[in-house]
Amino acid sequence: MNMRNQWPVLPIVAGLASGLLTGCGSESGDSGGTGSSVVMGMSDDVLATDPASGYDPGSWLLFDNVFQSLLSFPKGATEPQPELAKECSFTDSRATVYRCVLKDGLKFSNGDSLTSKDVKFSFDRMLKINDPAGPAIMFPMLGSIDTPDAKTVVFHLKSSDATFPSKIASGAGSIVDHRQYDANGLRTDDKAVGSGPYELDSFDKDQAVFSVNGNYKGTAKIKNSGVTLKFFHGDRTALKQSLLDGDIDLAYRGLSASDIAGLDQQDGSKGVDVIEGTSAEVQHLVFNMKDPVAGKLGVRKAMAYLIDRDALIKNVYQGTATPLYSIIPAGIVGHNTAFFDTYGARPSQAKAAAALRTAGITGKVKLTLWSTPSRYGPATDEELKAIAGQLNASGLFDADVKSAAFDQYEKDIAAGKYGVYVKGWVPDYPDADNFTAPFFGQGNVLDNNYRNRAITGTLIPATAAQSDRSATDKDFARLQSIVAAELPVLPVWQAKQYAVVRDGVYGLEYCLDASTVFRFWELSKS
Repeated sequence: MNMRNQWPVLPIVAGLASGLLTGCGSESGDSGGTGSSVVMGMSDDVLATDPASGYDPGSWLLFDNVFQSLLSFPKGATEPQPELAKECSFTDSRATVYRCVLKDGLKFSNGDSLTSKDVKFSFDRMLKINDPAGPAIMFPMLGSIDTPDAKTVVFHLKSSDATFPSKIASGAGSIVDHRQYDANGLRTDDKAVGSGPYELDSFDKDQAVFSVNGNYKGTAKIKNSGVTLKFFHGDRTALKQSLLDGDIDLAYRGLSASDIAGLDQQDGSKGVDVIEGTSAEVQHLVFNMKDPVAGKLGVRKAMAYLIDRDALIKNVYQGTATPLYSIIPAGIVGHNTAFFDTYGARPSQAKAAAALRTAGITGKVKLTLWSTPSRYGPATDEELKAIAGQLNASGLFDADVKSAAFDQYEKDIAAGKYGVYVKGWVPDYPDADNFTAPFFGQGNVLDNNYRNRAITGTLIPATAAQSDRSATDKDFARLQSIVAAELPVLPVWQAKQYAVVRDGVYGLEYCLDASTVFRFWELSKS
């Protein structure tokens, strides 16, 4: 899956989906906008303004503010609520027919009316274009869409999927104007026409400028008169300096762990404050199950017994992440501590050595850990070097670290050239399904040659069909126990999410939660 899992998942920033959703929420937001405009800096780029293509953090940030979806995630929530729709629900017990009724009087920012035709067009277009850098891969279950009238949309799914509401509430569910977009191809003019709280006034390599959409009708209460998003293209030093100089009001996704820690220790003395939020970003070590070294269970177990997550968090990430002992992160229904229960938190040379002996391995294990700092941030190399140091200190391994540019990294993983490599993941929607099906389901995104019939044939289909997401706990616990025993991946950390703001800027705490939606409309400046 060509997904947002391949975001730079470095800990520097940044009941679940119900089968039945009813009610209207707020019929309309404050579309006028008040207060000053806000200038925001980000190290990530926006790779697309067309929601049929973008599947990166910058692009989804744009989509979440310029476009609307049928449903949306309220601040602090992991259960989607009506946005463009006034009500949505599954109409069958199998969770295969999903019906939404739109609100009255919906318009795009250009004044065009928004009807069920635009909803059907948006999904049909995304699936038809099937851009490799787009979100179509999230909807293999979507069979057809009916529009019995201008306000009603009926989705027919090929298989049960109780997480469908969460999927369409994400940036992947952005609705576009059928009069403004080609059904067969992507926009190439860097423009966007949506119905969200903001309009995209201009976009170039240096910045994107957003103004309040006067035609917006949704749940957001807009607390500023516009947002300018400046791009720093990975230059963290420039981002930090721009913040300290007052050229930007806030920095998001771009400051290093040391910068975050240093600014936090200043306690506002430089006129800036560090805002911490929750996050469901995770990072794993991934093992190629066909590799002659990493493919041996004894080697993987020995690594699981030796890696000291606490030391990594302290020495590399300076407390800006937390150790992760689960496939499903804390804060998401289904989280447990399967890896802690199996391998413990304190490194054990004796248990690692025993795992190797049981596998018939007597000499030092020669191993290369692969990194891609160009995608996951420069601390990734430092982290993997620290892990190699921990392995080598046991006397059981002879490990080294190599890095590759992201494009080459992905090609080499697909070709099976790496035995151990790092992968980061930011969820598309805050449900345990999004931390399991992409990794262990059919055609998983890890390219590590792992298959388990109980997971693919029973557990994932069973959890997908369960509309009561809290009732999936036992199946997700069993799935994680299987993964902990077979070790196709080893969870390392879960990020905390940060932004740094200048004095007088407010609302950031409502932009940093597990939904991964950065809400421009919550920002205000005195």
